[in-house]
Amino acid sequence: MEKIKGLIDAPFTPFHPNGDINLGPISAYAAMLRKNGLQGVFINGSSGEGYMLTEEERMQLAEAWMAAAPEGFKVIVHVGSTCVRQSFHLAEHAQKIGAWGIGAMAPPFPKIGRVEELVKYCEEIAAGAPKLPFYFYHIPAFNGAYLSMVEFLKAVDGRIPNFAGIKYTFESLYEYNQCRLYKDGKFDMLHGQDETILPCLAMGGARGGIGGTTNYNGRELVGIIEAWEAGDLELARERQNFSQAVINVICNYRGNIVGGKRIMKLIGLDLGPNRTPFRNVTPEEETAMRKELEAIDFFNRCNKF
Repeated sequence: MEKIKGLIDAPFTPFHPNGDINLGPISAYAAMLRKNGLQGVFINGSSGEGYMLTEEERMQLAEAWMAAAPEGFKVIVHVGSTCVRQSFHLAEHAQKIGAWGIGAMAPPFPKIGRVEELVKYCEEIAAGAPKLPFYFYHIPAFNGAYLSMVEFLKAVDGRIPNFAGIKYTFESLYEYNQCRLYKDGKFDMLHGQDETILPCLAMGGARGGIGGTTNYNGRELVGIIEAWEAGDLELARERQNFSQAVINVICNYRGNIVGGKRIMKLIGLDLGPNRTPFRNVTPEEETAMRKELEAIDFFNRCNKF
């Protein structure tokens, strides 16, 4: 299977003030991401509040992103849910509309506690789109699935024909690299933490990744890879450190899903509120966050339209 090279964005879901999904901004959103060096999108995941959307809304968003995607822009659809039959249906739909790939994280309920349980879950979902590459989205902080990904690769190898790899959003760079080395790099290991892109490049094999802060800081994150490939380690370090400074700011405002989504308004693309039970950024917090971003020169380095 083709391995992804470069960075894929995990976009936010636009909402109207009343909480309905808003498909209007997606065309401009896609164009902005492409302009700033992103290679595609991984929609309806954690950044997109996917578990808080109805099945119909998720399909509408997938169709809208497919319609808006520039040529060569990959659309990967997160289809995970607490109902594996719903996930199968969403996978079928993604294949029908021509998406590039699909993915699923472990469900938040019931908790998955054994590798075999996770393999079975992924197997049933992937069967819904047998012609598309399937990625497991490893983000145990969201679902408690703190399982060995090396053992998962061993168990899934040869069992799911369209299994492509893992979106790895966890802190263990050692395990990430061990997964990358499995059978001489058989599977696509997509880096999932924007704060540690450079260390994974330094280990000698990271090719692609999926990020959330790429929504507004994609230029700098793509720039880390460009500087590394050009042999400019100091510039790569500076860009990685700047990217961590941006993350330090959003951590003061309930993280990327809440704080990061409000940053989109500050750079010119208002994507509306977050859904309940997220606590939205207040006007006072927005003012404070803007000042913190100005203090690190964010607005001269952020994504541009």
